[in-house]
Amino acid sequence: MMHAYRTHNCAALRPEQVGEEVRVSGWVHKKRDHGDLVFIDLRDHYGITQIVTDVSGPVFKVIEGLKSESVVTITGKVTARAPEAVNPNLPTGGIEVRATAATVQSMAGELPMPVAGEAEYPEDIRLRYRYLDLRRERLHANIMLRSKVITSLRNRMNDQGFTEFQTPILTASSPEGARDYLVPSRVHPGKFYALPQAPQMFKQLLMVAGFDRYFQIAPCFRDEDARADRSPGEFYQLDFEMSFVTQDDVFNAIEPVLHGVFEEFADWQGKGRQVSALPFKRIPYRESMLKYGSDKPDLRNPILIHDVGHHFVDSGFGLFAGIVAGGDVVRAIPAPNTAEKSRKFFTDMNDWARAEGHAGLGYITQKNGELGGPIAKNHGEEATRKLIAEMGLGPNDGIFFAAGKELPAAKLAGAARARIGADLGLIDENRFEFCWIVDFPMFEYDEDAKKVDFSHNPFSMPQGEMDALENKDPLDILAYQYDIVCNGVELSSGAIRNHRPEIMYKAFEIAGYTQADVDTNFAGMINAFKVGAPPHGGSAPGIDRMVMLLAGEPNIREVVLFPMNQKAEDLMMGAPSPVSPRQLKELNIRLTVDGPKDATKVVAPTAG
Repeated sequence: MMHAYRTHNCAALRPEQVGEEVRVSGWVHKKRDHGDLVFIDLRDHYGITQIVTDVSGPVFKVIEGLKSESVVTITGKVTARAPEAVNPNLPTGGIEVRATAATVQSMAGELPMPVAGEAEYPEDIRLRYRYLDLRRERLHANIMLRSKVITSLRNRMNDQGFTEFQTPILTASSPEGARDYLVPSRVHPGKFYALPQAPQMFKQLLMVAGFDRYFQIAPCFRDEDARADRSPGEFYQLDFEMSFVTQDDVFNAIEPVLHGVFEEFADWQGKGRQVSALPFKRIPYRESMLKYGSDKPDLRNPILIHDVGHHFVDSGFGLFAGIVAGGDVVRAIPAPNTAEKSRKFFTDMNDWARAEGHAGLGYITQKNGELGGPIAKNHGEEATRKLIAEMGLGPNDGIFFAAGKELPAAKLAGAARARIGADLGLIDENRFEFCWIVDFPMFEYDEDAKKVDFSHNPFSMPQGEMDALENKDPLDILAYQYDIVCNGVELSSGAIRNHRPEIMYKAFEIAGYTQADVDTNFAGMINAFKVGAPPHGGSAPGIDRMVMLLAGEPNIREVVLFPMNQKAEDLMMGAPSPVSPRQLKELNIRLTVDGPKDATKVVAPTAG
């Protein structure tokens, strides 16, 4: 007896089935009415099958009346297409099904946006009708890629000896990091849970509990603004932690996982990309900021930034000479093979830098070794040629300059490097280039607060441990902190953790915190460490960002099933939304209203 809905999916039929009676179900993707013949492209999750009926057929009227995206079940006989009608772009392109019966499962009404084709529609429409958007080929494929990537990650982590655990979703609010999403407690009026920004404390406590290698496909929640590579609300990461490990052990465990997943899907949809070889390159933080102007360098870009301040000591170019004399820096960014670029290319870069809030980008031009630009003129030909030789540039390479305080100059040079690389077509889009950024500074000087504070992660182990904290300048202390970066996208931060209370107290003391501050704010962790904690470390590569890179998408929302918009709104479900007075009363919450009726905010929990 034939199945009620299908004997085959819409990607399964081939010329080998010609003559068979089959049944297929799906959505009406496209319909073409040729008068005496009607063709339908019937689409399901797997693919497309062409359905045909003629005017004398028993189901002509039914099929003729179908609207796009209606759901229909077709019974019919598989026939071979005429040679001139074969579609080589479809797996089923050699056959069609001549319909003998049709059952309309669901007739579609007017569509707010079409599914067939890849025409771009406003994001608010796409998110409001995400269930329609997800039927579109590209987005559907992205979500399937996401599922396959997560499966591959799980398998590879298991192969590396990790065990998957689930950590709590309702937890305590953290005084560190981004803003929390808070959940009021009905049972404990005036108190709140928080959704976890990451399972950080729980995974470290798992190590204290004696588990050795943990991982989790972890949901994380942060109340922060959207970016192209960051979705508001929730995101997922491959969270992992290991006991009795050095930094090298962490790298050796996770590199094969990431490399293997990217190699597995590098050819996704025929893209044919290459993955950088193992082991991944390791770049100290200070070197990265100098050579690439970023702690998230895109290594596909061959341009390297140079520190050239020493060339401008007592230079005839007074602006740079004064900057160097004041203890600040001059960074040079090569612009390869720009001899044929007009002056506008260079002035546009300068205008761009000013629009970004900087003083500008000075420049030198070269054409067959002939120098141009005011810097070369004032600096002098001999001195300029010495600078060019030291940088290893050719006779048709230009140079841009970023000068001033070290960090702003480095960031401007990095942004200019990225822009020049893109404008000159220097970035190889067919590569995934991984690197580790290592040796982050443990502390930095906060100019606003006029004090030393933590630079990145306060819970990482300082290199040199207690001896470094007691005997070195805090600004010279490095930490066992590391980031994994691919194509200029930071996939995760990680660290070897500070598992020794006495070292933690000392590190916080340097940053201006008392032992009581640590005991109050981090009681759970510090108390656990006082009953015996192993050396441990880990990281948490972002799954959404990995899939975004593999799918070749510029925006993370293109690889998430039901994302929020940039205002942290779920347009499809209407979240966030007001709740009933009864619910508020149960939670002992009183609201005030400013402006529109739905613009409510929590001002204070009130005991009932």
